[in-house]
Amino acid sequence: MLSATYSEFGSPEKVLSAGETEKPQPGPGQVLIRMVLSPVHNHDLMTISGQYGFKPQLPAVPGTEAVGVVEALGEGVTNLKVGQRVAGGGEKTWAEYYLGQAARLVPVPDGVSDETACQLVSMPLSAKMLIESLDLKAGDWIVQNAANGAVGKLVAQYGKQKGINVLGLVRRAEAVEELGALGIDNVVATDTDGWQDEARKITGGAPVVRAIESLGGDGAMQVLSVASDGAQLVSFGAMTGRPLKISPSDLLFRGITVKGFWGAKPPVAPERIGVLLGELVADAASGALDLPIEKAYPISEVAEAARASGEPGRKGKIAIRGR
Repeated sequence: MLSATYSEFGSPEKVLSAGETEKPQPGPGQVLIRMVLSPVHNHDLMTISGQYGFKPQLPAVPGTEAVGVVEALGEGVTNLKVGQRVAGGGEKTWAEYYLGQAARLVPVPDGVSDETACQLVSMPLSAKMLIESLDLKAGDWIVQNAANGAVGKLVAQYGKQKGINVLGLVRRAEAVEELGALGIDNVVATDTDGWQDEARKITGGAPVVRAIESLGGDGAMQVLSVASDGAQLVSFGAMTGRPLKISPSDLLFRGITVKGFWGAKPPVAPERIGVLLGELVADAASGALDLPIEKAYPISEVAEAARASGEPGRKGKIAIRGR
């Protein structure tokens, strides 16, 4: 079968290629899935670069989430059936076939598109868990950068549902209008002079008690420039690939505290994750959760897909598609 592969860690567009690999066989509790669509997540690219929280054994097949069709059942699997469309985490999903743990896969309702289904778990679930972990109440203000990213849009959506006010920062003025067209307001572009003053006008001077940082580099200093003294900074990602910069004065004199968030080590109870997943499936089935794909590339063009994922101004995720 055809798979995306890499034999060394490095820039994804340079080290990724496509080649023939052996078709996996499902073990106990597993299912074999024919891949339909698999998104290119930032954590996938960080893993290929060797910068993520774990390093796979090389050579490796990347990909951690997909939607596909069940082809074969492993021993003891009774909750799924052959021919059923499923979504969720898997192993080595940038391939024609991949394995998934049956207990962690989500059956996809007929009305949910492949584009939404292939992104149904990782980013939406992270957004829901992130909001729950912030210990907020209705009326509180938070600030986040990368507000036009997949998670940023979801944090704004789910925060609004809970009565939490979300101030979004983007790096392009055009992104403010793009988010406005989606019904996401309270957004400021940091490429304009006096953007901090505009941000304070939006909040009306209310305390901004949490700051979600997804860029790395100078991103923390930007969100903290509009956060209140005593706020908590949550490091969620490192899209720029640069080390996080934080001024000592923010820690010493402003009482800023810092913590990280990693969806691989959920900050909520396992039973709560099941409830949140149920909410996501219901949202997708009702049309309340619609996750677009900008473009899907064949496995043979995986390096180009990795390059495209880094292009600014995308309206949706880049994905890998099966044959």
